[in-house]
Amino acid sequence: MEDKRITRRNLILFPLGTVGRDMMYTLVTSYLYSFVLFTRQLTPAQLSAIAGIMVAARVFDALNDPVMGNIIERTRSKWGKFKPWLAIGIVTTSLVIYAAFNTKLQGWPFVWFFGLIYFLYSITYTMHDIAFWGMVPALSSDANTRNQFTSRATLFAGIGGMTAAAFIPMLTAGDQAIGGNAVTAYGIVALVIAILGPAFLAITIFGTKEQRDYNADPVPPVSFKKIWTTITGNDQLLWIALIFLIQQIGNGIVMAGVGSTYIYVDFGYQGGFFTMFQMLGMFVTGFLMIFYPAISRHMRRKKLMDLLMLVSAVGYALMLLAGLFMPKGLAAVAGFDLKFIAVTLGYMLANFGQYGFYLIMMISIMNTVEYNELRCGTRDEGIISSLRPFFTKLASALTIAIASGTYIVFGLLKYTNGIAEQEQLANQGLISGEQKAEAIDALLRGVQPGQTNGLMLVMTVLPCLLMFLSYILYKKHYTLDEDEYDDICRQLAARKAK
Repeated sequence: MEDKRITRRNLILFPLGTVGRDMMYTLVTSYLYSFVLFTRQLTPAQLSAIAGIMVAARVFDALNDPVMGNIIERTRSKWGKFKPWLAIGIVTTSLVIYAAFNTKLQGWPFVWFFGLIYFLYSITYTMHDIAFWGMVPALSSDANTRNQFTSRATLFAGIGGMTAAAFIPMLTAGDQAIGGNAVTAYGIVALVIAILGPAFLAITIFGTKEQRDYNADPVPPVSFKKIWTTITGNDQLLWIALIFLIQQIGNGIVMAGVGSTYIYVDFGYQGGFFTMFQMLGMFVTGFLMIFYPAISRHMRRKKLMDLLMLVSAVGYALMLLAGLFMPKGLAAVAGFDLKFIAVTLGYMLANFGQYGFYLIMMISIMNTVEYNELRCGTRDEGIISSLRPFFTKLASALTIAIASGTYIVFGLLKYTNGIAEQEQLANQGLISGEQKAEAIDALLRGVQPGQTNGLMLVMTVLPCLLMFLSYILYKKHYTLDEDEYDDICRQLAARKAK
């Protein structure tokens, strides 16, 4: 019987810990590539090398994440098996993030430095990410309570991510950039976030209490065979991992740099425009963050996915039609161009559906823990939980590859290099902020309609198709619905009562 007092405290303190973590995640996932594009002058070969590094680092996580999960599984200490890795991981991630955004290297030396830093980030972030989400099954085995932990942690993750997303563009691009240029601005932003990450996660480390029944079990060895058999022996885990990867690739394309580049070339190089676009796009997800547990009690996941798929399809269609056919300057509402409002409204609808899918995938992965216990006799939370961050990071790297290919194919590297040149000149004090802004505006006036439309096609058609594919696969192959999961829990309870 779970202690309700401890559960109530955990429901408050556990989610709070992820605010700073997700500020870190947003900084690296959504803005590291923008930092590279708009502060470094790169050849197509150098940009391709950076994209290749990011993909290779995520493939490396194919080994790193499950191994880390296995290491967590065998950790035994007076602080449990999760908290030591939360502490070690968050501190080392902070150091890596600070270094990544505070280098003056250029050209190929920067590419090699980027490779080292990005692989280090893959290792250090994995430590605390797997440990954090791996705690959820150890905090409660009750389905409704687990939904609450997942949705609340996702809510606070969203708060951290949205806070970072709100301020980073405004503080790093355009007239309001800290220090008058992106180079200085990114360095200061990275320092602040590197401090906030450990500060927030300390709340989880010192404030929560998980169930530690595993302390009575023998310590499992670090075994690649164990990792392999746990993953391949769980058919539902394999299916949901594939489905999650496909959905996350589609979901991440806009925030991988394609969205910000589109906004800058079509509406002007001002961070405030992209902040407004993504904040309104993400604002609607707050509804799901707060009310998903209540919704899940009244609507089955697969039925909810029908509605979410429809909403996203409408959103992507609105974005596409407005982007391709609505002229700028047609009308203004509250000071914003009507085309900008239509594109942003479409993104709100599309992101609402995508985020609902994300929540369903999160819970679906967690529910394979009990399925694994019923079939194999072991829960293996660490190994199973390791697949979620692995596929999230793999998807983020693949979206970067898609973004890089988009820039090269549509000839946009000329403009990003031009912006980077002006940012560097401003950082060196060779031109004023006003001169920088005038030069960038003149540069962006040269962008052709076909280039802008190419960006819009990549950020609407491809995500919608990938989301639809994940929807079809989930409906057909994921069988752990609400009734099946409850039956598994009953069987496990009966087995333990014997």
